[in-house]
Amino acid sequence: MRCLAPLFLVLSTTSVLACETALLLTIDVSNSVDTAEYRLQTDGLADALRDSEIVETMVRDQVAVAVVQWSGVGDQVMSIPWERITHAGQAEVLSQRARAMDRAFVLSGTATAEAVLFSLAQFDAVADCKRKVIDISTDGTANAGSDVRLVRARAERAGVTINGIAIESMGRTITNFLQSAVISRDGFVMTARMHQDYPAAIRAKILREISRVIG
Repeated sequence: MRCLAPLFLVLSTTSVLACETALLLTIDVSNSVDTAEYRLQTDGLADALRDSEIVETMVRDQVAVAVVQWSGVGDQVMSIPWERITHAGQAEVLSQRARAMDRAFVLSGTATAEAVLFSLAQFDAVADCKRKVIDISTDGTANAGSDVRLVRARAERAGVTINGIAIESMGRTITNFLQSAVISRDGFVMTARMHQDYPAAIRAKILREISRVIG
């Protein structure tokens, strides 16, 4: 029986360190996003990643986080590769990288479907995570690329959740677009009314995404 003890310890440790959620945060940098709005998204993200409640949850559940910037059909890039958060120091470094992140694209369209397709391909690197979530942050509806509803169906078949945060100046145009065409059946949309609402909205959204109940 003594020889089984090391194996038991390994299995126990593996269980403790299992990744609960892989969260892919995507940022719209299309033509409608000016410099101030880009900074709003990156600073809001950076602040959220320093929030004590978010950090505690990420560490507890070994959450994997990555950041994608996207705009037109051929314009998607992994700006911050996957990072599994195992201690608070990692979250702080991730926050600093998000705040210092250079804008990847300018003067391009809004190809939401291609952003989701690109994001889906990134989950191979975190296949062991129990849940996989794509977070779409945008201030516009799709004006280029494929039918996002077809891509959403593909994500649902793969067991990937799509959530969204709509940056609205007035009305609910972006919110309605995300609800009707982008988010998955188990997903949700949060609306940031004007720019001043964005920091609180992204904090609440990330906290909800990394909790054990989504939808």
